[in-house]
Amino acid sequence: MREFGVGFGHLLSGQKWVLKHGRWFGFGLLPGLVTLVLYVGALVGLGYGADDLTAWATPFADDWTSPWQDILRGFLTGLVFAFGLFLAVITFTAVTLLIGQPFYESLSEAVDRSEGGDVPESGLPLWRELWISARDSLKILLRVACFGVLLFGCGFIPVIGQTVVPVIGFCVSGFFLAEELTAVALQRRGIELKKRLPMLRARRKAALGFGVPLVLAFLVPFVAVFLMPGAVAGATLLARDLTGEDADAGTPGPALLPEPGAPQNAPVPGNPYAS
Repeated sequence: MREFGVGFGHLLSGQKWVLKHGRWFGFGLLPGLVTLVLYVGALVGLGYGADDLTAWATPFADDWTSPWQDILRGFLTGLVFAFGLFLAVITFTAVTLLIGQPFYESLSEAVDRSEGGDVPESGLPLWRELWISARDSLKILLRVACFGVLLFGCGFIPVIGQTVVPVIGFCVSGFFLAEELTAVALQRRGIELKKRLPMLRARRKAALGFGVPLVLAFLVPFVAVFLMPGAVAGATLLARDLTGEDADAGTPGPALLPEPGAPQNAPVPGNPYAS
């Protein structure tokens, strides 16, 4: 449980960090708000168009008599909207991180600077960073989808499916959410996805302590938007813990913490992403 507490402590410390540095909190809110507006618009459009979609997909039911046609298409309409909502939930963090790549990198660098030690940069152009982030997020989403299908099947097992399987599901979601968020800081350090996953597995309990409470909090509507800046800050602290940087870092004064948009440090030499 100590390792779980370490991960949860980084999550709390990240939230405290952004509340203490209010400008960075506002700076980090922007990507989440943009993503929220896009998702709300998409879900509203889906709500209006779901009836037409199900009618188009079920031409065989055109000649059915009431109430069977309404029952079938009403059920499928609800299913389509529920599936869209599910996709929105599982992709929200990945899309927010993609949209907010430059915002969250700057926030992560500010946390690194406030904690002392080196403040690495990827040294890559923005388009390259966005491509890498999108590619890695897609790989993570595919892994989550595979686990989701497996857990969905296990959900039909009596008793276990209603007790153990949901707990495992939250743990799987929490682990991969921790990976997505720590990727902001670890990618700047030139650590690729194939190396990040073993790092997190070696500290699995700490990753779960960070990610599982965040997954539970994200179930509350709109909470994800307001927790994202602190989650990125906390993930940076967790990344420093994973790489052992905190053991050697000093404690700089407040003057070393830049405002949003300030010049940053030099890129990390030998970044494998640059090849």
